[in-house]
Amino acid sequence: MKIALMDSGIGLLAATAAVRRLRPDADLILSLDPDGMPWGPRTPEDLTERALAVAEAAAAHRPDALIVGCNTATVHALPALRARLEPGVPVIGTVPAIKPAAAGGGPVAIWATPATTGSPYQRGLIEEFGGGATVTEVPCPGLADAVEHADETAITEAVGAAAALTPGDVTTIVLGCTHYELVAERIRAAVQRPGAPRLVLHGSAGAVAAQALRRIGARPDPGAPAEGTLTVLLSGREGALPAPALAYDEGRLLRAVTPAG
Repeated sequence: MKIALMDSGIGLLAATAAVRRLRPDADLILSLDPDGMPWGPRTPEDLTERALAVAEAAAAHRPDALIVGCNTATVHALPALRARLEPGVPVIGTVPAIKPAAAGGGPVAIWATPATTGSPYQRGLIEEFGGGATVTEVPCPGLADAVEHADETAITEAVGAAAALTPGDVTTIVLGCTHYELVAERIRAAVQRPGAPRLVLHGSAGAVAAQALRRIGARPDPGAPAEGTLTVLLSGREGALPAPALAYDEGRLLRAVTPAG
């Protein structure tokens, strides 16, 4: 089994680690775009062009499925990616987990990039899946970039600024950017009120990994032999995991994966 994941940077680590835990025997292909990152400020057309190039670099390794490990790329490029690669390679996008978060009933905050916050895309998801929950959109300037570079000071500042914008009665936070899942516990610690029930965080990594397996007719098998290999593509060139990836548990998990020969 061979699963590919793509993103401009290390935001794909959360979904990659989720796949790794579900299927330790799966060969993993990570296709990043250091030459073109960050994708967020690009026009939709430019982003789509970069995403197609990164996807095609992964597709050259003949994966069984491709996960788009980036919310922004899913918004703008998913139709083009599916048109280019399916049905040969199923393409799985990453959508903020608003539906399961709202199902909890309590006030919800969606932490997302400034570009996504207030966007028609996110507002549409809230209208469709928010149910009767009170939903607050919280912009997080600089957080994805800080996580990408494992800049501890910048992460602390960005998390603190977003926490200050989060209503005090919130019981659930949707992590609306894949980078945020890498610092989920720091986000929880910043928002958790003393004496309040434990804050619920909803990321997308686990659901995306499970959906990828479903799309190829495979089942989770966490006890499978840990024999899966790892291939890293950097704007199409074979390379190694970026050094900041090793600052996170998800990256350190992958360090133990055998490089593909």
